[in-house]
Amino acid sequence: MTSIYRAATCTALTGPDSIRINEIETKPLQTGEVRIAVKAAGLNFPDLLMTYGKYQFRPDPPFVPGLEVAGEVIEIASDVTAFAIGDRVMGGSKGNGFAEQIVLPETAARPLPEALSFTEGACWHGAAITAWHALNDKAALRAEETILILGASGGVGMAAVKLAKHKGAVVIATGSNNTKRTAIEEAGVDHSLDPADPKLAAKVKALTDGKGVDVVFDPVGGDLAITATRSISWGGRYLIVGFASGDIPAFPANHALIKGYSLIGLRAGESARRDRDLAERSEQALSSLAAEGVMRPHISHSFTLDNAADALRILEQRAVIGRAVIDMTL
Repeated sequence: MTSIYRAATCTALTGPDSIRINEIETKPLQTGEVRIAVKAAGLNFPDLLMTYGKYQFRPDPPFVPGLEVAGEVIEIASDVTAFAIGDRVMGGSKGNGFAEQIVLPETAARPLPEALSFTEGACWHGAAITAWHALNDKAALRAEETILILGASGGVGMAAVKLAKHKGAVVIATGSNNTKRTAIEEAGVDHSLDPADPKLAAKVKALTDGKGVDVVFDPVGGDLAITATRSISWGGRYLIVGFASGDIPAFPANHALIKGYSLIGLRAGESARRDRDLAERSEQALSSLAAEGVMRPHISHSFTLDNAADALRILEQRAVIGRAVIDMTL
């Protein structure tokens, strides 16, 4: 086994420019751990935020970003029974994914379905669990209902588009330019709109014969969130997924009262930690969906490990459509 491996290391809280490729010495496995040869690492916005010290989990430099990986098991602790050497897996942690190796608790890894490649597996679970928790557990989206998905060209937005279509819903979605709108149309949306259109709410209402959408999926926040409330139906469900715009909206409580809609916050990871039964049900459902190839990620950019800083810069420039990945095989 290689005793030294390479990793993209954040050396200061100054953003992507602080990334350096360092060599790290392997450490012996502890009880319940598996060592994985990383084949691909997915990029997530929190990876970027952590390099500035702006994420809720704030590791001190030096540290290795990377929340999601896929690869092959190359070593297991003596008490590990869930995996064997050579198994294809995907998994996640609070970091350490932008590296040639990663050590995870066996509970943080899961089999990589044959339907998914390593690069897809490294981009699948985080977005998929968020979309599943939102549309299934929180909104209980039904076939033939109408959903408005904001920020649909992002990784979580794309997953929501594909899951909503899988559930049989009518999907209206926003993309901020022609390239992004083309991508979400190819992903299956029924209607794509420009979020900057001053007539956005009216156009959504027109597409629903004046009724409004049953569900809004919002990972964007900001002023767009308030616009979206004007397009929601009586008794609708508004899913607060995140604030990619950087601005947290102040929802008008009187408007929610008058239209009888619900504002629903969600944190898929925290919900799973607090409710083990929910976590088990979700993982069973996701395993089946992954095996079917549902929510297969759209990957617009691939980078080598040596170019990890460039990968984070592209994420910062919001040029990614769907997901970006560090492919260790390149």
